[in-house]
Amino acid sequence: MHAFDILGDPVRRHLLELLADGEKSAGELTDEVRARFGISQPAVSQHLRQLRESGFVTVRPQGTRRLYAVQSESLREVDDWLIPFRRFWEPKFAALGTEIARGKRTRRLEES
Repeated sequence: MHAFDILGDPVRRHLLELLADGEKSAGELTDEVRARFGISQPAVSQHLRQLRESGFVTVRPQGTRRLYAVQSESLREVDDWLIPFRRFWEPKFAALGTEIARGKRTRRLEES
């Protein structure tokens, strides 16, 4: 399955967002997703399986728990695909950085 097929699903995107902060148990992920999307535990397990089989997450057993973590290599494929499109937003981020720095400098001068 192509990376964007995986990321095209809001449940799988949310699972990756939850894992961006670090490793989480299958139970924690299931509770979060069920609360937000109202889907069953088997449905969440199916999404986790698709993420695992596509290489987006890893799983490791810890006693009776299964701990999931993001597998960064699969995200690199997405990042590489985005390279030609960065020109659309990078100048805006650079301008934002300039304005933030200007505002900080102005506040420092006003506080002096």
